[in-house]
Amino acid sequence: MNELINKYLTYISEDKNLSSNTIDAYKRDINRFNKFLQYNNLSFDEVNKITIMTYIDNLSKKGRKQSSIARNVICLRNFYKYLVKSGYIDSTSVIDYEIPKYKRNTPEILTIEEVNKLLSIPDSNSIKGIRDKAMLEMMYATGIKVTEMLNLTEEDIDLRFKYLKCRGTKGMERIIPLGKYCVECMDKYLKVREELNVYGLDYLFLNNRGGRMTRQGFWKIIKDYGNKANIDKEINLYTLRHSIAVHLIENGADMRSLKELLGYKDISAVQMYVDVIEKRRLMEVYKNTHPRA
Repeated sequence: MNELINKYLTYISEDKNLSSNTIDAYKRDINRFNKFLQYNNLSFDEVNKITIMTYIDNLSKKGRKQSSIARNVICLRNFYKYLVKSGYIDSTSVIDYEIPKYKRNTPEILTIEEVNKLLSIPDSNSIKGIRDKAMLEMMYATGIKVTEMLNLTEEDIDLRFKYLKCRGTKGMERIIPLGKYCVECMDKYLKVREELNVYGLDYLFLNNRGGRMTRQGFWKIIKDYGNKANIDKEINLYTLRHSIAVHLIENGADMRSLKELLGYKDISAVQMYVDVIEKRRLMEVYKNTHPRA
């Protein structure tokens, strides 16, 4: 089983052009399933829909979120499609297993005032603060994904013409404009970046030791500033991306343009932000009109 897992991971990394984060998630999901099979004395070719149902129940009892369970099912279906396609098994009912439906949680959105408060926290007199403010400003200015931002190199950004080149999933490239605040912060950061770049790396954003900034590292940074700003909301890696999407729609941006800016494949993904705005408006109407609100 371990050999097949390694072959599959090599296959999706070389032929499917998936992001490193997706591959890491698939690796964790498949290895977790493999441990489940070993515990129950089952081989990979004995797996059927009942096995998957039992596994899903096991994940649910361990407190896994519905979105995580759905991803596990997708991962296993793709893995078994590979096994059939490669001739390791003749057929399996696993590939027809229905993906569990789950309700997406409404994303936490910061107000413009809260965003300004968050972005004012970094110390503009220290190299760390200058770097952190540049990252936060870029996140809010562009709506870029954290992984996309951390994959940027110096060559991907043009402050003179105020844009950056972003490579999303499957190598798709898009051009994103930069606002004046982001340009100012990036210009200040680039002037001190060499003091961090002790290893001569091309990556735009570096950690305090001169290495590449990681998702975990950035998560700790934004959580820290969220706490210092006393913002009573759950702030995560996607908060600024979700917030700028809602703010742009509220200021008149059309859904198609927003889809292109954020790099979504389907315009229906943007509908989530419209729903957030409608819920907020409904709450405002309720608060302002209900006699006992």
